Order: sequence, then C-alpha cells, then structure tokens
Amino acid sequence: MKNYRIYICFIVLAALMILLYPKEGKFQYEYQKGRPWVYETLIAPFDFPILKTEAEMLREKEERASETVAFYSYDPTVAPARLEQFAHRAVEVNLANRLTREMYDDLSEAYNRGIVASLNTGGYSDKVISVKRDKRFIETPATEVYDIDRIYNILKSDLVYGYPGMDIDSIATLLSLKDFIEPNLHFDENTTQMVHRNAVSYISPTKGMVYAGQLIVSEGEIVTSDICQILDSYKAEYKLSYGYSGSPNALLVSHLLMVFAILALFFFVLWFVERDCFEDLRKLVFLMQLLLLSFLAVAILFRVDQRLLYLFPFALGVLYVSAFFRDDLACPLYLVYLLPLLVIPENGVELFFCNAVAGLVGLLAYGRFNRGWLQFVNALFIFLALAVVSFAFKLGTGDLSYAVKSTNFLYLGIAAILSVVLYPFVFIFEKVFGFVSYSRLWDLSDTNNTLLRNLQQKAPGTFQHALQVANMAEQAAREIGADAMLVRVGALYHDIGKIENPMCFIENQAEGVNYHAGLTPEESARAIIKHVDDGLNLAHKANLPESVCDFIASHHGQSRTLYFYNVYCNAGGDPANTEPFTYNGKLPETKEQVVVMMADAVEAASRTLKDYSEESISALVEKILASRIDDSQLTRADISLKEIGEVKASFKRYLQQIYHARIAYPKRKKPTA
Repeated sequence: MKNYRIYICFIVLAALMILLYPKEGKFQYEYQKGRPWVYETLIAPFDFPILKTEAEMLREKEERASETVAFYSYDPTVAPARLEQFAHRAVEVNLANRLTREMYDDLSEAYNRGIVASLNTGGYSDKVISVKRDKRFIETPATEVYDIDRIYNILKSDLVYGYPGMDIDSIATLLSLKDFIEPNLHFDENTTQMVHRNAVSYISPTKGMVYAGQLIVSEGEIVTSDICQILDSYKAEYKLSYGYSGSPNALLVSHLLMVFAILALFFFVLWFVERDCFEDLRKLVFLMQLLLLSFLAVAILFRVDQRLLYLFPFALGVLYVSAFFRDDLACPLYLVYLLPLLVIPENGVELFFCNAVAGLVGLLAYGRFNRGWLQFVNALFIFLALAVVSFAFKLGTGDLSYAVKSTNFLYLGIAAILSVVLYPFVFIFEKVFGFVSYSRLWDLSDTNNTLLRNLQQKAPGTFQHALQVANMAEQAAREIGADAMLVRVGALYHDIGKIENPMCFIENQAEGVNYHAGLTPEESARAIIKHVDDGLNLAHKANLPESVCDFIASHHGQSRTLYFYNVYCNAGGDPANTEPFTYNGKLPETKEQVVVMMADAVEAASRTLKDYSEESISALVEKILASRIDDSQLTRADISLKEIGEVKASFKRYLQQIYHARIAYPKRKKPTA
C-alpha cells in the first residue's frame, strides 16, 4: 500500500510540473563567446535588427543623461527692486558717481543675462541651460549667465579701481553688496526631470540590420563579441516572430524527459542518502512540495519577468530541508531543487550558480548564527554570495562599469533578506507535517527550560541520570548515523514523569528513606510503571513534539519491573501473572528510540557495579542488551545487528571513560621531632 501511494505522489508531481512547464521551445543553437561555432555555417534566413547590448544601452543612457539641458525660470521682479536699492545705498554712502554707474551697469547686465544660485547642474549638461522667459524656453550658453560669486567678484573689482590701495572687503561690507545680489533664475526641477526621462526612454534598442542571405557565422569560427551580439539578436527575433516551429508532440516529449530527469535525480538522492523517506509519506510529500514550489516559482517568474528570478529566495529550500533532515541530504537535494533554473530561463546558468553558492553559504552560516538578531547575519552572507557570483558572471563581458551597473544588488539584497524573514515558516511545516525542527530541538535541549528545571529541582537524582543517558545515547547515535540531536532531547525527557512522584525512585531517595516499605510488590510496580503515563501527560501539557513523546512511551517498551516481579515470585506469587509488572508502553520503532532504551537500562544498571574493570563493564552491557533482545523488545525496531554491535561498543567506551581508575594520593608523613 505504501509503494502504491508513493507512485501516486510521483505521478501527481510529474503531471503538475508538465502543466507548469512554459510552452516554449528552446533555441536550437548553443554558443558561448570565445568558443568556436560547432554547427554548420549559419546564414540569416530573414531580416532582423541588431540589438544593442545591455552595456551599450547603459552607456547611451548615461550620455543622454549628461546631455540633458537643465531648465530655469526667469523672475522679472528681482532686478528692478535690487537695482533701486543699490542706487539708494550708493547715495547714502556717498559713492562716486562714475563708480556708481559702473557698478550699476555691471549689476544690471548680470540681472539681464540671469543670476543663478549655483551653476552646479547636478549631472546635467554643463554647456547649455534653458531659460523660460515670456512663456518661451531659450537655450543659453552656461558661460553667459552669472552665479552669485561671479557677480560679487565683478563688483568688488569695480571697487578696486575706484578705491586703489584701500580695504575693499570693508567697503563691500559698508555697501552691503551681497544684499543687492539675488538669483533671478530658478531651477525648474519638474521640467528638467521630465525632459530627462523622455530623453533616456527614447533610446533605440537596435543598431543596424542583418539581411536575409547574409553570413552570420562560419563553421569553426570563434564567436567574438560582435558575432555573439548578432547571434543574440537572431535568437531574440526568432523567438519573438517565429517562436517554436517544430512538432508539438516533440516539445511535449522534451518537457517529459526534462521532468523525468529532475524527478529521477530527486529519487536517487533520497534512495542513497535518506531512504527512510520512502517509508514515511509525510517526509516524502514535504520534500516533493519544496521541489514543486521551486519549479512553480521559476515557471511563473519566467513568464512575468525573468529579472524577478533574482528576487526569489531559493536559498530557503536548503534551510527548510536542513531544519528537519541531515545536511548530507539537504545539500544534494537543494541542487536538484535548482535544476528548473537550468532548463527554463535563458540566463539559467548564472541563476543556478548564484543560488547554489548562496544556499550552501547560508547553510553553513545558519549553523552558527541562528539565535535572535544574529539570524540576519545569515542574510549578509547570502547577499554577499549572490552578489559576488552574479557580478563575476557580468564581469565576464570584460566591461567593469557595466558589471557594476547591471548587477541588480537591490533584488539580490531583497532575496537575501527574504531568506531569513521567511524562515519562521518552518514552524508551520512542523505543525502541518508533524515534524520537529532542529531549532526546536536545540531549544528543548536547554536544561534551563521549565520542564527540565522542575525535574532538576524535584527529582535531582533522575535529572543527573537523564544527563548521563543523554550523553551516552548521543555518542552512540553518532556512531550509527542516527539523529543525535533528537536522541539527546529524547533522553533528557524520557523520565520526566518522575516529577510527579520522585521519592518512588531510588535515585531520589534520601539515606534511610524507603518509599516502598510496607507496599506489596504489585503496588510498588504500579507506582514505578505510572511514571510513563505521568511523563506523557506532562509532555502533552508542555506541548512537546510527538517525536519526543515517543521516547517517553518507548523507553521501557513492554518490559517488566524485574526487581518487584522477582520479589513477588520469591514470595510465592504466580510467575505467569506478569501483567501487574509489565509496562504498557510502545515498542521502540526507530534507531533513535532503541538507542535511548538501551542507554537508559545500561546507565541505571552501571550504578550497581562494584567493580568497574573493562571486563565487568563489557559483561554488564552485553547482559542488559541481550535481555532486551531476548525479551522481544526490539521486534519492531528499524535497527540492524551490526548497528546494535556498534551501540554496545560505544556504551562500553563511554562507561570506561566515566568510571576510569583514579590515582590514590599518598599520605604525607608527619615530620619527626
């Protein structure tokens, strides 16, 4: 039944990808600047214009922008008022008549030609300006108008001739010269920008023509920049005017093969790296959903505007996968998610490499910067990766200024920020698919959280036991390639139910206190067994993930409380009456659950050893694990005998390191009198 559902999922995914695939054929020639033309000699089959390159368009826009004339409006009310004020002032200070006339004439001439606050044209033409007088714009050489500094210096020069040898600055201050100089030409920003936009937007995208029958490129000829430009123009005209002219069936077969290739790679990555996904439909559907999302984004943005592909945060794909799976799956699977970029858009190679590098850089960075505001450091790393690779591709044209201006740093920056801002959607995936992310596991492993703090305060002995089990189980999990972080968290919480009745368990009892004194073996067993149900109740109240609750339910499986069962039998009880002494938990199913079950039993039993020699530790581990196997506790577990052997070896090494021999310090002899 599971295989049948898997086939259905792949068929549905393939059908959706085929429907989304843009119904366009690929240009029949592949070429690259600097490489030889590997096809037969190409003759133009029709007339087509030669399109300008992006670099040429940028240069022409800059030239047009620099040629745009700055527009000014003329204010006729300024000159009469200021000239009259000057005349009155000259009389007040007894300025010589001849000097007054000279300065008046110079000031009048300046107002007539026009005075501006500054001739800084802000990037527009510095040769000509356009002045609006009497509702007409008149182009005027920029050298013919005055700015404030220029006319002020002219008037001071007049004073130098009139009062040789005197302090001219003091005379200028006495006259209040600057009060009579006011701009009567005002920059018209709206008109200037409108003319600038029109001038830049009306640039022809073409230069010259290629006519039918004209040679484009010969077989074996090196594709130079000029030939590449003509080939690009031919390709654009072909797609615009002629489009795909082949068989629709051939196009469909092409799309089918492309989709099949992508899905085949997807399948093999899962098969060789994370085969468990085929046993868990939730995992498979989640990973398929990410592939479909990537394909959907490429297909839609390609139709709308290819530039938007730089805006999409593809790096999220690898972060979402790594949130629930190991990095050795996230990396190859992410490259599969990026394959639509290679087969759909024209600039797919650049987009593929940009996002491949950015995603892997983001994956490395997120392992180190994943708390609070530090998460935005990941956005910086992702942006730098995107920008550097994109800039490198643009720089391949050989034009540095074009590479800088054509690299869309704004779009790449937005994509990097979205890769961090949208990451919290991982918690929605947790709820929808029942997963638990590594971020959540990391938080749960913090012993300062409420539940573990309660365990530490109310059942300190159990807390120390849980820490030792977590360390032992985590080390063993790494040995067999299991999920070490999940194992650690499961081990920390497996005995959480002992909070409800800590004195029932020997590790929490004070010396001389025996909780079980006066209880029958059945009552004692019932109290011991109850910690599993209590643990599940506490876990559900604390909203622990189900994958963590499974460790609580399975860490004893359906084994028996042997101590009280043996006491019961020795007191004459019926050995067949095992139900009161049997845990009602679930049998472990995953490697992780098996490791925690084994570590729990071994760690508890190791405290009873009197001799911690290598032989006694080895015998203990073998005995405990053999009892679990003989008791049929691992019949549902997905773990091999080889992996069980590796777990045993790991436990033995761990216990030997913990209980290693210590040096006996010699006593110091007392000095003799």
